[in-house]
Amino acid sequence: MTDTTSSDSYNSIAEPSRGIYRDSGSKFIALAYPVSDENQIREIISEVKKEYFDARHHCFAYRLGVNGENWRANDDGEPSSTAGRPILGQLLSNELSDILVIVVRYFGGTKLGVPGLIKAYKSATADALTNSKIIEKKAMTHFNVNFGYMQMNSVMKVIKDFSPTVKQQTFDNLCSIEMEIRKGELDKIRDAFEKIEGTEFIIDK
Repeated sequence: MTDTTSSDSYNSIAEPSRGIYRDSGSKFIALAYPVSDENQIREIISEVKKEYFDARHHCFAYRLGVNGENWRANDDGEPSSTAGRPILGQLLSNELSDILVIVVRYFGGTKLGVPGLIKAYKSATADALTNSKIIEKKAMTHFNVNFGYMQMNSVMKVIKDFSPTVKQQTFDNLCSIEMEIRKGELDKIRDAFEKIEGTEFIIDK
């Protein structure tokens, strides 16, 4: 993936998609989901396990963040690195993030061996990604600017020049505007606001 210092865009999927792979009676159903955080991931995994309660395995991998820096792969009882890693490998090779893929396996009675399992989980995931719509996402940063009423015109000029998305604003003796902007533009807009005497620039953590 591209380094965050040079790019604030990355690819994900627009909506859930599905893929399937069969081998020797076993059926592998791949379910791909766009996700934004680990809480959402946990909820989806829980729902999938309820829906496919009779499946032998529910293996998964996910990546989060502009560089996919937050990731996990889980084999759910399959031999080590035969399920989660092949799923993750497809996310890496397709350079996708903010994505979760769960592959549900119904055992067909014949053991596939390590190479067979790797191929199955990889192929099911690849099918789900082929059936998905790839979109470009922008890494955004939320921040607040606090300022006095006398700085209003200067602050509004910066907002007009950089066009951040205004999320919330309060105008009183002390004014505050909550905004978000593409990560790559953050330093420029911060410099512009900090040149206005009496303003406070706070990045949301």
